[in-house]
Amino acid sequence: MKKVSLIFMMAFAMFSSYAQSSFKEDVDVLQSVYGKSKSDLVKQYMNLSDAQSAAFTKVYDDYETKRKALGQTKFQLINDYAANYETLTNAKADELAKGTLKNHISYEKLYCKTYSKAKKAIGAINAAKFIQLEVYLQTIIRAEILESIPFIGELDKTKIQ
Repeated sequence: MKKVSLIFMMAFAMFSSYAQSSFKEDVDVLQSVYGKSKSDLVKQYMNLSDAQSAAFTKVYDDYETKRKALGQTKFQLINDYAANYETLTNAKADELAKGTLKNHISYEKLYCKTYSKAKKAIGAINAAKFIQLEVYLQTIIRAEILESIPFIGELDKTKIQ
């Protein structure tokens, strides 16, 4: 029982420090996992010709600007969750859940728009290749975040034991 309590206490400590950090860039997670910047990773994976690379850079830069804004919203939601975790009300849980779902939908819409722009710039195969990579990378980031955040009520259960 003590071991389980200790694990949950450590998880909460990690969660608190993670959520309280000021708008960590998703790039930090990627660099810690892959040891290189996201743009370097994308360039290497895409392996485009010079002409394709020039056309894709405009699409990618626009995408990254919008993705970073969504990432900031995501981290604001995480910080809000951390600040309210111990006193979570139905109203706050509803607000956070709706905000998180809206954020996920916004990411999906961004993927769709970016795919269309990339397809025009570099063709369907390369556009699909980019979206596949981006969804993969964002899934890794999401998994890292989720591993740092306790489920609602999870830490309360450790107090009982």
